[in-house]
Amino acid sequence: MSDNPSNPSIPPTEVPEVQFQSTEDLIKAQSPNDANALAQVQAELAAAQAKNSELADQYLRAKAETENVRRRSEDETSKARKFAIDSFAESLLPVADSLEAGLVIQDATPDQIREGAQATLRQLLAALERNKVLAISPTPGSKFDPHQHQAISVVPSEQDANTVVGLLQKGYSIADRVLRPALVTVSAPK
Repeated sequence: MSDNPSNPSIPPTEVPEVQFQSTEDLIKAQSPNDANALAQVQAELAAAQAKNSELADQYLRAKAETENVRRRSEDETSKARKFAIDSFAESLLPVADSLEAGLVIQDATPDQIREGAQATLRQLLAALERNKVLAISPTPGSKFDPHQHQAISVVPSEQDANTVVGLLQKGYSIADRVLRPALVTVSAPK
């Protein structure tokens, strides 16, 4: 019996398998529409691969640039921390020189010592001011500011409550940040 149901006397035919050697052979074997579609898909694939390569290159370059910027920033920050005090230290050197010169004089009179100390103090205050270290020195009668002043005591006074009565020690700030609050006495509520 044959496997061919339409005609039992004709033996079944086998379709031979065709092996394609290349993409071109495959394209030739297909109909023209299939060949055009395949060529279009291959062109799109090549364009996508080129774009992928370009984007990968851009990514690697951007990543390297970001790493370089981060490293330069860390170096600059490290140098800024390390050498931030340079300017301040340099402005204090004349003060140290003046103090040393004053100590060399063996037979200075009290007036000369006082005059030298005042000159050295002026140098020190000028150096502090150049480096944005400013004195906080509230005058009696000014309003007590807890951000810049520290009340050491409260005393009875004819002034309004929470008014500075006296200054015990100057405070100092640098760039609007209080290094040390001024120590003051404050008037008590009536």
